[in-house]
Amino acid sequence: MEKEKRYLRIYEQVKEDIIKGTYPVGTKLPSKRVMADAMGMSVITVEHAYELLSDEGYIVPKQKSGYYVSFDDSDIYTGVESAAPLMPRRREPVSEQSEGNEPVFSYSIYAKTVRKVLTEFEEYLMQKSPKNGMFELRSAITWYLLRSRRLKVSPDQIIIGAGAEYLYGLIVQTFGRDVLYGVESPSYQKIAKVYSAGGARLKMLRLGNDGIESDELWNSNVQILHITPYRSFPSGVTASASKKREYLRWSRKNGGYIIEDDFESEFTPSRKPEETIFSLDEEGRVIYVNTFTRTIGSYARCAYMVLPENLIDEFADKTGFYECPVPTLDQLVIASLIDSGDFERHINKVRRYNRNK
Repeated sequence: MEKEKRYLRIYEQVKEDIIKGTYPVGTKLPSKRVMADAMGMSVITVEHAYELLSDEGYIVPKQKSGYYVSFDDSDIYTGVESAAPLMPRRREPVSEQSEGNEPVFSYSIYAKTVRKVLTEFEEYLMQKSPKNGMFELRSAITWYLLRSRRLKVSPDQIIIGAGAEYLYGLIVQTFGRDVLYGVESPSYQKIAKVYSAGGARLKMLRLGNDGIESDELWNSNVQILHITPYRSFPSGVTASASKKREYLRWSRKNGGYIIEDDFESEFTPSRKPEETIFSLDEEGRVIYVNTFTRTIGSYARCAYMVLPENLIDEFADKTGFYECPVPTLDQLVIASLIDSGDFERHINKVRRYNRNK
């Protein structure tokens, strides 16, 4: 645990130096050995920190040369080459299905948790769920997000739904059909279908190696941007650290909102979860969406949406009359899996598998 804290400290310090401009784009970082001597830590510890920075797009490795800063937070993207050519963040095309050998959630643990909830909650299970979801589940999610993603939110910011598609529909109900919605191209087909079915106007925005192409984004006139920053399906494109901040800059300058669809970043093979755009947002312009269908299984028809505080009342006004479609029993089972630690133990198991693979 202490070793993990050490490499995370190096990661945070170097990341802060990069963001502040101490290491400008194109700059070569100190070698692993030099950094290790300066920090009083091992070369392996520094290597783990550099791997994290590379995974998130702050730096890129150059064979037999070292690590170079790729993060660029300038207001204007000119396409000028830096001292280190940027390596694409494109992954292998991803499958809509989980890979066959990837560890699945334990049936025995799930069944044991169901029995435990049935015994402990008894007649309480017959209670009707609040419209935004059971407090027990919303509370469990807030603590999970704090532990795992460093997101500080309250249960009031969370809305529970039966799958991400249901939550997309609530988004259309809230923002309306007259605004223009921007969707990645290519992207998971259901995203565009759900928005279109709700009567929304769509604009497909071309993906590059690290996210939506800048010219597509800034010249699109979209007002709501739906993105999957980590391994967008089916392209496998992951947004770089620079691109994530470009999305936020776009939202500020255009008064737009971002829907961050975080389908599977919890299973990243990296030594820490991917940095979320929601965690970088300081102006309440990002809505975070995630689902338990990927982390637990397709039988867990439950997803959640985290709203910025400034949108809570508007969502309640526009969609507060909808009943929560997830059964109380299912919600309490998922809450119990999170509270017991079984949920995170499964995620860590899959991440170790992916890292070793």
